[in-house]
This record gives sequence, structure tokens and C-alpha cells, in this order.
Amino acid sequence: MHTRREESQDRAIVRIAAHLPDLIVYGDFSPKLPSVDYFDGVLMFVDISGFTAMTEKFSRAMYMDRGAEQLVEILNHYISAIVEKVLLFGGDILKFAGDALLALWKVERRQLKNIITVVIKCSLEIHGLFETQESEEGLDIRVKIALAAGHITMLVFGDETRNFFLVIGQTVDDVRLAQNMAQMNDVILSPNCWQLCDRSMIEIERIPDQRAVKVNFLKLPSTFNFDEFFTKCMTFMNYYPSGDHKNLLRLACMLESDPELELSLQKYVMESILKQIDDKQLRGYLSELRPVTIVFVNLGFKDQDKAEVIGSAIQDACMHISSVLRIFRGQINKVFMFDKGCSFLCVFGFPGEKAPDEVTHALESAVDIFDFCSQVQKIHTVSIGVASGIVFCGIIGHSVRHEYTVIGQKVNIAARMMMYYPGIVTCDSVTYNGSNLPAYFFKELPKKVMKGVADSGPVYQCLGLNEKVMFGMAYLICNRNEGYPLLGRDKEIKYFMCTMKEFLVFSCSRVLMYEGLSGYGKSQMLMEIEYLAQGENHRTIAIALTKISFHQNFYTIQILMANVLGLDTCKHYKERQTNLQHKVKSLLDEKFYCLLNDIFHVQFPISREVSKMTTLRKQKQLEALFMKILEQTVKEEKIIFIIDEGQFVDPASWAFMEKLIRTVPIFIIMSLSPFIDIPCEAANAIMKNRNTTYITLGAVQPKDIRNKVCLDLNVRGITKELDTYLVEGSCGIPFYCEELLKNLDHHRVLAFQPMESEEKTDVSWNNLFKNFSRPTEELKILTLSNDEEIEEVCNLISDVKLQNLSPPASLKEISLVQLDSMSLSHQMLVRCAAIIGLTFTTELLFEILPCWNMKMMIKALASLVESNVFDCFRNGKELQMALKQNIVSFEVNYRSLSLKPSEGMAHGEEEELRELESEVIECHIIRFCRPMMQKTAYELWLKDQKKAMHLKCARFLEESAHKCDHCQSGDFIPFHHFTVNIRLNSLDVDTIKRMAKFQGFKAEEEITFSKIEIPKKSELFPENLRPEEIREKILSFFDTIITKMRTSKENIIPLESCQCEEIVEIVIMPLTHHFLALGENNKALYYFLEITSAYLILGDNYMAYTYLNEGERLLKMLKNNKSWSHTFESATFYSLKGQVCFNMGQMVLAKKMLRKALKLLNRMFPHNLISLFLQSHLEKNRHFYYVNQQARENSPPRKRRLAQLYRQTACFSLLWQIYSLNYFFHYKYYGHLAAMMQVNTALETQDDFQIIKAYLDYSLYHQLAGYQGMWFKYEIMAMERISSLPLKDSSIEIVSYVADKLGYTKLLMGHLDLAIDLGSRAHKMWALLQNPNRRYRVLCWLSKSLFLKNRNKQLVQVLGWLWDLSTMEEHIFSKAFFYFVCLDIMLYSGFVYKTFEECLEFIYQNEDNRILKFQSGILLGLYSSVAVWYARLQEWDDFHIFSNRAKNLVSRRTPTALYYEGISRYMEGQVLYLQKQIEDQSENAQDSGVELLKNLESLVAQNTTGPVFYPRLYHLMAYVCILMGDGQNCDLFLNTAIQLCETQGNVLEKCWLSMNKDWWYSSSELTENQWLKTISSLPSWENIVSGKVKMQDIQRNKFLMRINILDNPF
Repeated sequence: MHTRREESQDRAIVRIAAHLPDLIVYGDFSPKLPSVDYFDGVLMFVDISGFTAMTEKFSRAMYMDRGAEQLVEILNHYISAIVEKVLLFGGDILKFAGDALLALWKVERRQLKNIITVVIKCSLEIHGLFETQESEEGLDIRVKIALAAGHITMLVFGDETRNFFLVIGQTVDDVRLAQNMAQMNDVILSPNCWQLCDRSMIEIERIPDQRAVKVNFLKLPSTFNFDEFFTKCMTFMNYYPSGDHKNLLRLACMLESDPELELSLQKYVMESILKQIDDKQLRGYLSELRPVTIVFVNLGFKDQDKAEVIGSAIQDACMHISSVLRIFRGQINKVFMFDKGCSFLCVFGFPGEKAPDEVTHALESAVDIFDFCSQVQKIHTVSIGVASGIVFCGIIGHSVRHEYTVIGQKVNIAARMMMYYPGIVTCDSVTYNGSNLPAYFFKELPKKVMKGVADSGPVYQCLGLNEKVMFGMAYLICNRNEGYPLLGRDKEIKYFMCTMKEFLVFSCSRVLMYEGLSGYGKSQMLMEIEYLAQGENHRTIAIALTKISFHQNFYTIQILMANVLGLDTCKHYKERQTNLQHKVKSLLDEKFYCLLNDIFHVQFPISREVSKMTTLRKQKQLEALFMKILEQTVKEEKIIFIIDEGQFVDPASWAFMEKLIRTVPIFIIMSLSPFIDIPCEAANAIMKNRNTTYITLGAVQPKDIRNKVCLDLNVRGITKELDTYLVEGSCGIPFYCEELLKNLDHHRVLAFQPMESEEKTDVSWNNLFKNFSRPTEELKILTLSNDEEIEEVCNLISDVKLQNLSPPASLKEISLVQLDSMSLSHQMLVRCAAIIGLTFTTELLFEILPCWNMKMMIKALASLVESNVFDCFRNGKELQMALKQNIVSFEVNYRSLSLKPSEGMAHGEEEELRELESEVIECHIIRFCRPMMQKTAYELWLKDQKKAMHLKCARFLEESAHKCDHCQSGDFIPFHHFTVNIRLNSLDVDTIKRMAKFQGFKAEEEITFSKIEIPKKSELFPENLRPEEIREKILSFFDTIITKMRTSKENIIPLESCQCEEIVEIVIMPLTHHFLALGENNKALYYFLEITSAYLILGDNYMAYTYLNEGERLLKMLKNNKSWSHTFESATFYSLKGQVCFNMGQMVLAKKMLRKALKLLNRMFPHNLISLFLQSHLEKNRHFYYVNQQARENSPPRKRRLAQLYRQTACFSLLWQIYSLNYFFHYKYYGHLAAMMQVNTALETQDDFQIIKAYLDYSLYHQLAGYQGMWFKYEIMAMERISSLPLKDSSIEIVSYVADKLGYTKLLMGHLDLAIDLGSRAHKMWALLQNPNRRYRVLCWLSKSLFLKNRNKQLVQVLGWLWDLSTMEEHIFSKAFFYFVCLDIMLYSGFVYKTFEECLEFIYQNEDNRILKFQSGILLGLYSSVAVWYARLQEWDDFHIFSNRAKNLVSRRTPTALYYEGISRYMEGQVLYLQKQIEDQSENAQDSGVELLKNLESLVAQNTTGPVFYPRLYHLMAYVCILMGDGQNCDLFLNTAIQLCETQGNVLEKCWLSMNKDWWYSSSELTENQWLKTISSLPSWENIVSGKVKMQDIQRNKFLMRINILDNPF
């Protein structure tokens, strides 16, 4: 039985019947409409309070996860309980009207007495449902109930496609009047109901001055058996379930299939519901919080009681309303009798029915309906209220009886306006503002206090189209603001300036057309053009059209001529008449003046000749006159005619303008949105005219959006997160940006705070990245006139998740229009894609699309790419490049397009689509063009459906959530997946082995070959070799490896370069968000840490910081988890935090984090000297143990242990560098201990790479600390270890790493020749391995070695490689380093490779780039080099700008060559400024000199400063000494520097030192700025190569440091 019931409920007829009352389902109506039926019965009106407030609360929710689904659950929880009670007591739900419902008990008149008792019992039980309940949302839900009984009339009306029904009559009026008297929890009986009921059973309370009564309770006699009474009553109810069906709530659940009945019932149900029933979709699919426009129409009748009389009027009105709505995709949702009238609830914008210009269409429809219904006989008053906004649209009720309805404040407002402003069409302010109709269409009305509406805002009367349009109503909408420049439209303005110049010079017609979508800023651009077009000998006429202009014949030309004739300023028709007579008397016979009556609203007498003319003849006469007037006018002054919204030019005006540009020299500028329909012939002719320039507007660029936001918010900077959100979300469309900002302001998530200087700020983790995006210099210049200096920045309040914000209603509406215009299959694809995220792969999309084949998907994707829903990309780099720049404006040549053969056009479109399909097949990355579309489509899913889809996505993505194949596919945090159980899919043995192998973890049978053995004297390095021989052996070894790599038949060289960045962005990031959506926080944390590690590997500290913060939020949520795996995650979190702090030069923070991580990893690091020496003793013993015979028998560590050990080595590697930076003597012991602990931990891992890395780090530590013996031993140990590795896979990478690391170390230590030899070999290996990230680093340091050796030819070759690599890989850091070297070449090498201007432009454009901004050293170097340049030129203002920027970065001390490169340039700038202070006899010059010398000496004394920097630092110290008058120390420092240069082979510095030494001790003086003369004659590299300049000549192009000796302070 149960199965049968389920089957019956799935039948289409049953699903349709659930939307209809039994009155209709079992009704037998005349096919002729309107049809009238009479019966008796009891009506119950239930009004539920709290739903509207709840709807408003949900509609204002900030995040996407608070929406319609939760709302529909709450609504139906309460409504279904009421419906169930009504059905149990035999009632029939006639209608759901928003948050109210009307029920009927249809019986014979003689049964009314008993049935009223049943209905009262039902009413009291309904109240009982809500006595103790409170909504989970904290809203108090209460009901009030009214009952009426008596004669009822039913009216059925409609057309062949859609039917409606009404119950009317005195009983219906009575129940509504009774409901108006009811308070919460009341049951009110109408007077007639009170007369007909069994009064003995009801305890009542009289209502003052009313015949209606309030029920207190039922007073049933003690002997009264209500169940028996009820059963007896129900025998009189025709369709109450009984017998076999007694357990059913409703008999209609068991309807058998009946095609004829089904067809009849379908007419009562909306088309969108029928589609849903056909598709067998879930009931909740159509439930949405959705922006719509409500049109409430009320028809008032004089004599309402006579159904036959008003039936035909309602029928006529309904037919017309339906026909009007159908045109604009509006629908009648409900029809009911409402306070002495019949009301139609009409809705524009239901799911699947959203159309552009919805608000305009709604108002046009309202005016049309008003005009028609006002003429229908028997309709006394027509009142219409129109309101726009977000409402709940959805199916509410019970599974067996429900309806599609709308609930929300906007529904209430429309209803109240309809009732409080009778006899007119009214609208709210949202509708008024969004209508795109002229202001003269409306009239603001006095505000009234309306029941149930707290604040409706201004209310307007919509007047409809007024024939007598005022001329002054067509001016441009925008107002130009002097302090608000036009941003990002330089190219478009340039088009105008060029075209205007041609027009003024050549005196021939020009047309300039700007086409762009709504929101692109066309109106503001035209306002700027109008301002720029002002001039002495020409006249500018600017107008803005509206949609209504298109329907007014000759309107555009009417406005033009009114302006030309000076009629637009006339206040009265007589004044216009006088002006016209004066203007046309020489051009037109007086008897034809009356031709001007209609067009200019004047009243010249109508002559006989004109009265006999046809309309066409009149039009031609008028056009001829206008042409003459314009010909005469342009002889005196040229005319520039500016038209905004040119798509609304009427056909007659297009035709006139087409003739005009051929006859009269005129300049027409217009902006227009793309034509919806094919433009008229004249418009086409103008577009194809040889003198027309047609520009398709592109979006504005990210920098301009940033400028706009700073300008709108009046701040100096916005946080990077906000910048990214607005740039991505707006897609370069100014209107989108404004709406997003308004939405953020509405939700109060923006925080404004004073701008702090970096020097004053105490550094903590939370302000480590004060990443504010600043406006460009260009904006600062444009807004210089603003007196007050803005000192605020805009931040976000804490814990705001911008990516989860619900889109603003206005932008959601635009997306819904586009979605609803798609086919159902395309909608499904877009909705599935929205679940994946903003960017997705075709493979994943195919995985989650239900029942699609690949061909279908590709075809659909190609179509959606063509319609700008998606963009497609071949790889991640293509995607990143596209995101950096929006599509710019471009010129379209319609003339050349029109010359193509028309017969091939259709074929061409098909061919284009096929090409697009091929492109989609090639491109595996797809991205939504507009993030708002993704968010809107995402919100359409139901909660359970979302969860299932997220799970599908997560299952698919986790298979690829690891490093790329090039990088051996392991975790970004080594052995990470062995520590945490995060996988959804079960792993097979082969997968586990493969992943273990990729991690470097070997199976037991493989381990025997890689156990640690006592280092033997390798064949590679026999005893007693001289250093030169060891060097040759090392270089020869690397040469052999390179040869084997090139010639080996084994597949040891990867086929493609590293794809890790793409995997992070396309796989792991989305996977993390899927896990968050699924509530799997531990899995999300795991992947947040993986992403952080990946970004640290990729050198992006800011993104690493961002995802660590995401991880920290989850860690706090999981703080009660005390498992080992959670402890490991916490340790990993702190170690990554320490690495970020280290990279940012915040060593105190870094040390704190690393110590915390080690503690969690069960590896304490000593805090005091006693524990330091104890730990050192233990570690020495461990070290001895690991290199001893005992270690041979050790089994390899377990997987979890390996993960711990890898984290520990990472921490120790950073710790020894941090301690080496400190000046305190005992810190070197801490540094040594950390370095040794790194080696011991690495030895315990038994992993070749970790051991070799630790050896090289240990060697570097000893070299920097000045321990001569030890470092060599460990370098040899590292070389011996790699020499025994097999030549395959990761082993080659280890060999390449060793060459790379040794080359870097040799550069630091000043062994330049060896650094070049090793660096060039490392570069060859990394190039063969296709590892761009490693390759660019080698090239950077190789270029520095060659630079210091003065090997300019090789240097330029390396720079060429670096440039090619940086442009090919879109790698910003390598490009920055390239320009850093270019600046060095100009400053020190004496020639130009790239100009100073190009270098400076690069800095300006990229100084806010997150990778450069948060990379310690590179910006310090660039800023300092520019500061040195300006200091040499003695341009001190510019020097201070860049020197101060560099100064803010000095505190970010990191033990890296890049930092010391930067700091040495910075110190040089300060030394040159000291010379200026001495020259100016500054008071604090002496103190500055002493401080400077002290800083330089401390840099030299620091362990981490590589000896390669000593010559420059000693050189600067010598210069400071000679400036301070200390010749003795000057000599000492100079000689030390020269000696170091000779030892290191530093040719560049030695040459400069020698020249300065000769200069300082010579008697000649500088009489002018010698450097200015030098740079003006710096040769380019091309001139050197061509032989025009000799290489030896450029050696003399050095800056000679000027001397102004201070009194000797020493």
C-alpha cells in the first residue's frame, strides 16, 4: 500500500493537484468563461505574522550560505503544520496569499451549524501549535484567525492557456472584515457565522461596537463525544478521505492518470511550475530570495455582490493583463478579492523569466493595464502599486497541498501603495530609480502612514507618456565633478580629440560612436567629452535619451532643433512662437509656420495648404526646413551634437541624421548600448560611413578600478584583499565596482583607520603584511587641487570572508537575466560550474555534469564562451596574464565588414563556432568571465545538492592534489599525507607505494642500498689533492653529468616544466573550499598548510601569509583535538609561520615561531647557556654516532617520524641563520648548535637530499663564521655523496642543487671565478631539467658574478636569458632582478643596457606587486639604486623619495645575498648624502658621519655578510673617513678594499677604487656635476657591440666621489 501511495504521488496529475484546491480538482465547470458557481460553506482566513520580517532578515544576509533554503524550511515548518490541521479537520485550502491562507468547508446550508463547531475546534488547535513555539531564527510566529459562513460564489475566468478562480460574495467580505478586527491569537466569528453557529457550545467575548465576536473556547458538555460528532460531520464532506483512504490527508493524492483532467488542471498552474513537474525536480528548486518587480492591480466595483455583473469585467481585465504581461515575461501569481475589489498579484522576474529592463517593462505594463481597465464597464476604480526588490519566491505549504507564492516587504509595500493611493499607478523609490524612464514620467506624492510598512521611502505616481514633452528634459544625466577625474579612458578621449581636430580642420562631417554595455561609464565619458568640446567657434549640444525616446517619432531631431533655435530655454509657448518667427521668417512662408505646431508645441494658425498635406509631405517639408536652418547655422558656428544612449534614437531621426552628415558638416558623438534588434537601415548606413569611427568600449584596467575606489572612499590606500575582491568582482566595469562598494558599506565591513608609517609600527604577526594597494601617481597628479591631505586607509573588519559575500541585488539581477535567457542545459552547466568555483577544469566539470557526453559539454562550453559567460585558457600562465589586464577598447570597421559577401555569413558563424569548439578542447582551464555570475548560480542550489556536488568535486580533485609530475608528485610538506588521515577515496597498495616513492621513501628491499656508511675516501677525491685539482675534479664531475643528461637514452629529463603553481590554483585551492563547504575542517586545514608551503616554494610570501591565516582560523576551531596528527599540524603551522617571518626579515618573531614548532615536534631548543652546552655535548655524540659503524644497522624511520624529521630540519636550517645575524658573542654557539642539529636530523632521515643540503648548510655556516678547516670537509662530504648517486629522477635534481648551492656560496665568499664556473653548469642542468624557478635564481647570481668580474659580453648574454625566462614565465622577481642589474650596469659599468627611464617605469608599475613587496631585498636594492642615481645627480628631492622608501625596508634583515646587495646600495646613498650635508655645512653632519661609519663597520663584522660585499663596504668606509678628515683610516680601508678585490678577482670594484684613490689624492677640483656629463655620454650596448665604442673606454665612465673635508673628529 505504501509503495502504491508513493507511486501515485509521483504521477504528474497528483503533483499538479497539490497546487490546487479540491474545489478546482473535483469541480465541474462550464467551458465558457467566465463561469459562475454558487454554494454554502464556512471560510477560514489564517493570517501569520513574522514571515515578512523573517524574509527581510534573510534577504539582508551577508553571506551566500544564508538563503532561500533555510527560509523555506522555516516557513514550511509552520505553514505545513497549519495546512495539516485544516486538512485533518476536513477543510480545503483555497489559496495561499503570501503569509496568509484561505480555507473552505463546503457543505449544505443545513450542515453549517455543526461544521462551524468543527472549524472553531480546528482554529483553536492551530493556535495551540504556536503557543509555546519560537522560531529558530528568534522571530515570534503568531497567527490570527477569522471565520465566516454563508452563501459563497465562485468565479472561474481566464483564456485558453491560463485559468483563475475567485470566491466572492458577502461571506468573503465578512471573513476579511473579521480578520481586520483580530489581534494575535484571536479567533473572530463574522456576524453571520455567529448567527448560524451552535451558540451553546461556544464561549465568546463581545467586541465593542461590532456584531462580530471573539471566541474564547469551546464549552462542550461532559457527555459530548467530539470524535463521533466529527466523524458524522465528515460524512457530509464530499472529498474527505475515508475507508481504505482514511489514513490519507487528502484524497487528491490518489488521483488516477486522466489526460483530459490533467490538461484542464494545468491551466490553473504557472508555466514554470509545470516545467518543474515535467522535469520531476525537487520542490525546493524554485525557492529563491530573488530580485523581482511586484505589480499589484486592484479593480474596484460599485456593485460587487453580483457575480454575473462583475464576472465579465474581471474576465476582460484578466485577458488584457495576461496579454500585456506575456510580452515582457511577467506572470499573474495570484488573483483574490481584496477589500471591496479584485486584486491581481503580478510578478516580473520569476525564475527562468528574468528579462532586461524589467522595471521599465513593469511600469509600462502597469500604465497600459491602468489605461485599459479604466475603460472597462463596471470597473469603478483602478489602483496599481509597483515595487522592486528582493522577495522570497517559492513553494510553500505541505507536500500534499502547496502553492508557489511571493513573500516579502516589497510585496506588502506594493499592496499598501495600491490601497492607500487609489485610482492611480504608484511605485516605490527603487522602481523609480531603476526605471530608465525620464523624470517627467513621475510625480512625487505626499507620504502616508501605511499599515505594516515602517518606511516605504518616497512614493511616486507614474504618469505615463505625456505628449507635451518639455525640451529641457533631455540633458545629460551625469554631472561633471572637477575633483573626480575620468579614470581609465585616456584612449577613448584620444579618439575624440583626434576626430574633433579633423572635424575643425577639414570642415567635413565626422561621427564618433562609443558602444558599451550598461555600467561601463559611457555617460560620464560623454560628460567629459562635452567639457572638452567647448570652444569659441563651435556650439555643443548634449542630450540623453531614454527608452521612451525610441517610440517618439523624430524626437532626437526635435531636441537638436529646439537647442539650435534656442527654444529649450523658453518658458511659455508664446515665447517659443516669437523665437520661431524670428528664426524662420527668411526660410519659410508664413502659411507653413503651422508645420511647427506639433513638434515644438506652438499654436500657429493652420493654413488651408497645410491642412491638405499628407503626413509624409508634412514630414518632408519639416526635414527640408531643418536642413536649411542647420546649413545656415553651421556657416556661423560649427555644431557638435552629443547623444547619450544612442540606441534609443528613433528611426526617423536616424534617417535625418544620415542625410545630415552627407549635407552639412556636423560632428556627432554618441554612446550606445549594443542594439537588441537589428538597427534600422539609416543607422547601419551611418555606422558604415567612411567618416564614422566606431569604438567598442573595453573594461577599465585594474589600476583604474583601484584609483576609483580610493577616490570614492577618499583614502590613500585599500587593503590588498579588498583590492583583489573589487578588481576581480567588478571585471573593470565601474558600475559593478560601485555596487560592490555599496554592498560592503551596507554590511558595515569597511573600517577606516589612520595611515601609519612603517617605522612607527610595532611588528606583530597580524600587521606583518600591511599590504595596502595605493592609487597610481597619475591619480595623485589629477587630484592635486584637493587641499587637504588624505591620511586614512581602508581596511576590513576582522573575520570577514569577502569571497563568501552574497552579491548585491543589482548585480545578481544582471546575472539572473543572463541565466534565464539560456537554455535549460546551459543553465545546468553554469550551475554545476558554479559549484566548482570561479576557475575550473573541463575534466572536473565533465565529472560532475549529470548524464552528459564530452561532445555535448564541449559544444555547450563553446557557446557559453562565445556569449561571454566563460573564458578558456590553455594553461595557468595564460590565465594569470589575462587576469592582469582587462580587454581594452578597440575600433570596429563596419565599412570593411559590410564588404564581405553576405551569403557566406551564416556559414562563417558556424565555422567560427567550430573553431571555438576546437579551442575549448585545447584549453582545459575555464573561468567565469564575471564572478557575480558564479555567485548567483551557486546560490540557486539546494543545501543537500550543494553538499553532494562538493563531495563529487573533492573526490575528483584529491587525486591530483600534490606536486606536479616534474617535481615527483609528492606533498608540498614532505610526508604530510602520512601524518593526517585526509583522503575521501580509499587508497590501493600501488598508490601508496607510488606516493611513498615520490616522497623519497623507499620500500624495505631498496633500503639496504642507501643506509649510511662510514664516509670512505672516494675515488673522486683521493688524498693529498691540491685545491686547484679538487676544483677541476668538481667541475669535471658536473660536466660529465651534463653530458650524460644530454646523451642518455634513459628518460631522465622531464618532458615539461614545473606545473606546481597551476596545480595549487586549479586543484588544491578549490579542493580546500570544497572541504570547507562540506564542514571537513581538518581536511581543509591540511590543504591550507599545503598551499602555504607551495607558495613559500614559489617565493610568494603574501599568499603564504594569507593561507596561514585561513589555517589559523581552523586551528582555533579544532583546538580541542589532542591527537598526534593535530599536534603535527600545529607544529607545521608554526614552522611555516616562522619561515614567512624569516623571509620578511622579522627574526624575533621567526625565532619564537620556530622554537614553538620544535617544541611541538618533541625537539626542544635550549633557552639558556647551561642547557645550550648540555645540548651541544649531546648533539656532538649523536653526530659521532651517525657517522660511526653503529648507524649501519639502523632501520629507516617510519613515515610519521620522517614527516617530523623533515619539519625539524626546516626549522634548524632557519634557526642557525637567525642566530648568525645577531651581534652577541654567545649567539654563535646557538647558531652552531642549530646547524649541527640540522645535520644530525638530516642523517636520521637517511635521505640523500636532506643530508647533502645539511652538509652544505653546515659548510656555509663555518665559512661565514670564519672557521677555515671545517667547511671544506663538509663540502667534500656532500660531493662524495652525490658522486655515488644513480643518474635518474631526483638524483639529477640533487646534483643540480649542489652545483647551484656551491655557486651561490662561492659568490658570497668572494670566489668569483669558481662561482661563475659552478653557476654556468648549474644553469645548464636546471635548463635541461626545465625548472624555471631554480633556473632564474642561478641566472640572478651568475649575472652578479659576471658583473663584478667585468665580463660584460657574458653578462649581457646571461641578462638576455634572464629576460627571456622572466617574460616567458611571467616571473616578476626575475624581471625585477634584471632591472636591478641594469641599474648597476649604468651606475658602475659605464654603459647602458636598459635606460634609466625604463627601469624607473618598471619600479612604478610593480612596486605594489605582492611578490616584490614582501620579498626581502629586491625592492630595497631597486629603491636604493635609484636613490644613488639621483644622489649622484644631486637631485636631492627625488633622492629622499626613494631613500625613504628604501629606509622602510632596511629593518627587514635577512641573511641573504640579495639583502646585502640592497643594503650596500642603501649605505652608498647615505654616504653620498653625507657629502651633501658636509658641503652644506649641516650641524649634524659630523654625527651622521660617525653613525654611518659605525653602521658600515657593523655590517662588515656581521657573520652573515658575505666577504664578496667587503670591498664595497670598505670603499664606502674609506670615503666617509676622507670626508671626515681621517686620512689614516681612509688609507687603511682603501688598501684593504683593493687587496680584497685582488684576492677575489673583483675587477669592477678595483677599477673604481683605483680611480677614486687617484682622484681623492690629486690636486684637481670638480667645477661642475661630472656625473651629469658622464651619463649624457653613456654608450648603449649596441654601440659597444658594433665597435663604435671601445670596451676599454667604458672603464673610465665611473662616478668620482666628491670630497669636502670636515674637521677631523678623531
